Amino acid sequence: MKIYNHLINTIEEKGAAFLILLDPDKMEEYKIDEFLNHCSRSGVDGFLIGGSIITNGNFHSFTSNIAKQSKLPVIIFPGSVNQVSPEAHAILFLSLISGRNPEYLIGEHVVAAPLIKKYNIEAIPTGYIIIESGTITAALYMSGSHPIPRNKTGIAAATALAGEYLGMKLIYLEAGSGAENTVPNEMIKAVTETCSIPVIVGGGIKTPAEAKLKIESGAKIIVIGNFLEDANNWDMIKDFADAIHKKSQSAEAIKVK
Repeated sequence: MKIYNHLINTIEEKGAAFLILLDPDKMEEYKIDEFLNHCSRSGVDGFLIGGSIITNGNFHSFTSNIAKQSKLPVIIFPGSVNQVSPEAHAILFLSLISGRNPEYLIGEHVVAAPLIKKYNIEAIPTGYIIIESGTITAALYMSGSHPIPRNKTGIAAATALAGEYLGMKLIYLEAGSGAENTVPNEMIKAVTETCSIPVIVGGGIKTPAEAKLKIESGAKIIVIGNFLEDANNWDMIKDFADAIHKKSQSAEAIKVK
């Protein structure tokens, strides 16, 4: 569990981890070098690679390029069984526990498991929970499931706890790519107070201030995706890292005093 341990160690050292989600369809290869340079000097802790559907990008070559050009962990965030590559260091073995579609609870997993074993990819069991975000996101549409309503914090907390009891090592609260609203902070707080495993939060986060509020509500890993697909926003990567790494902030404050 090398990559999982890396995430846990990062959380312990920095207070929280910062991952960037890359969609091979939306990142042009000629921009990769510049993007990775921004990330390496800005405090990014790793990359997630995946998308609800890959139509133009070559998933395997894209994953290989990122893994070879960066020293940071490359983790698959699979939208389907086709998104399994031997070039990745790990894969979030997602089970959509907020839905009732058996294909995303166990069906796709049965097909993917032999490939993951063959490629010797570290699998990290992750309970995936889609939260109502104000729009029909790609994840919601492709999974054919209903999201947990934004005001039902108790359902979200109970679902996350069930995931933990099923043996999940992480819980992922997902508003979805292009979400109008992020996962509510009150819901994050309820889930993190109920569960003892780290909670990932992603979807619709567009400012470092929003990311910081998620951390203050109990999130341990923040994922930024859509917002950083625009190269004009890359200068904000360090701002996101600084907002997310709350222990680093505390240490700096002590140093200044």
